[in-house]
Amino acid sequence: MDYSETPTGFRQQPNVRMRNPGTETANPTQLFEDTSAGARSAGYRGQEPAGMGYPAQTLLSDPMSNLAMAYGSSLASQGKEMVDKNLDRFIPISKLKYYFAVDTVYVGKKLGLLVFPYMHQNWEVSYQQDTPVAPRFDINAPDLYIPAMAFITYVLVAGLALGTQNRFTPEILGMQASSALVWLIIEVLATLLSLYLVTVNTDLTTIDLIAFSGYKYVGMIVGVVSGLLFGRTGYYLTLLWCCASIVVFMIRTLRLKILSEAAAEGVLVRGAKNQLRMYLTMTIAAVQPFFMYWLTFHLVR
Repeated sequence: MDYSETPTGFRQQPNVRMRNPGTETANPTQLFEDTSAGARSAGYRGQEPAGMGYPAQTLLSDPMSNLAMAYGSSLASQGKEMVDKNLDRFIPISKLKYYFAVDTVYVGKKLGLLVFPYMHQNWEVSYQQDTPVAPRFDINAPDLYIPAMAFITYVLVAGLALGTQNRFTPEILGMQASSALVWLIIEVLATLLSLYLVTVNTDLTTIDLIAFSGYKYVGMIVGVVSGLLFGRTGYYLTLLWCCASIVVFMIRTLRLKILSEAAAEGVLVRGAKNQLRMYLTMTIAAVQPFFMYWLTFHLVR
């Protein structure tokens, strides 16, 4: 060991680098010292205090934590049940599932019936244990799939028609969709009010009326597409055919819902109430062509 002399005559020991005792037992492949456990003693770097390595396991083993978790799960389930109950009061989710129970075969047959209803004979809805069967099993059952898809397609076709005329803007398309939706709501509300004033005892629901009122969008789409392909002449001819078809469809469908059982069986309608119900059925069917023309005439030029 080298000792260097100082001016005072004493020898000064060189600085000796002391090894850290903890580094001898450290991992030889570790390049840097682990300083995450600075608060712990250097001699116990490799040891973990009992119960500190797994905090989640310690939390789950606590009875109070288990009780709190069980109480929280109970509150969550009760809140979910309350939300579902209140939501079903305003929006009958369980009933809406029935109106969307369709398949490809039903959609194809229903579209054909809407465009050409003249050869169809049986218009009665089938029942199974006092419950109407799903639409995919009965072509006469109302559904919401075709009206919803037809409404969306109508908005898209309207945008296409406006684009071919260099009149397309997002604002105009939004107004087109909003006006169609508002007229649909007005039509359904007017029908409900008329049924209330006439005191019709029927199993028609609000969803049924929305479905029947939404079927006219199919004819509107066919009319606008024909106008885009063949001009205004093709539009008027096609729309006239679709208007006549929807009137026949609505009369033959609603007469079984609004008129009495005797009228549904083909017996001559008598009585003031039955006369009012017949006029109401004819009025609901007759207003469909006016809505179809009003919402499409400006799309074809």
